[in-house]
Amino acid sequence: MKASDIRELTENELNKKKTELMEEIFNLRIQVSTQQTTNFARIGKLKKDLARLLTVIREKEISTGRS
Repeated sequence: MKASDIRELTENELNKKKTELMEEIFNLRIQVSTQQTTNFARIGKLKKDLARLLTVIREKEISTGRS
């Protein structure tokens, strides 16, 4: 997911996407620990997407004057 795509989302969509990414990371970690998957690269990609998303959320908070 690109940062430019993330910036086009509304605040509600950003929060929904954040929840989805966090749940997916959690589920993948569980699958890895129970040896149901070996897709470690997917976890890293999702974590980077989550970081991008959180950065954009923070940028929007700063631009609207919220702390």
